[in-house]
Amino acid sequence: MKRLKVNLDEIQKATEDIEREAFEYFLDKETGDVVILSEDIIAKARVVLADFFDEDVADFDEIESDEDYTMPEWIEDEVELALDIFVREQDRYVRIPERRSGAGYEAMRKFAEGLKNAVLKGELDEILEGKGAFRKFKDALEGHPKEKKQWYTLNARSARGEILKWLASAGIEPDKNGGNDGTPDQPKL
Repeated sequence: MKRLKVNLDEIQKATEDIEREAFEYFLDKETGDVVILSEDIIAKARVVLADFFDEDVADFDEIESDEDYTMPEWIEDEVELALDIFVREQDRYVRIPERRSGAGYEAMRKFAEGLKNAVLKGELDEILEGKGAFRKFKDALEGHPKEKKQWYTLNARSARGEILKWLASAGIEPDKNGGNDGTPDQPKL
């Protein structure tokens, strides 16, 4: 397993974006950086790929700017990065998955089961049986700052545990001595 300095906070933010309507997230397995690509850049990369990829020889020609191919340099750099991720250096990058909704639901259920506040516990149990549980659950905690803080702590630990499992499946072990990996302690579930 490769030890790598990663920022678990950044990875967690990526996993929490479950809609993926505007961005895609990748982990650079050489640097530990989280790479964020907008859907616009990915679309431009697809156009460039279609123009510069020869299926007969399965070869990708380098992009060379000419009169027909004009875009600002920063966009060209982003497109080049997208092409690295999708074509040239596929083994270097791994897509960061969305957090499973079931995992979030399990964390909410675990939290509700452990509550000492019987009234809030009953309210959360009822919410968890209906539709729109995620939003209603968070809304129900608004008037309970102590429990809200406990929820966010438990949820973060749960998410970190999932991230650590995902990293292990990608052959990566976070280097806790190499800098800020986003976690002060190993999460306990």
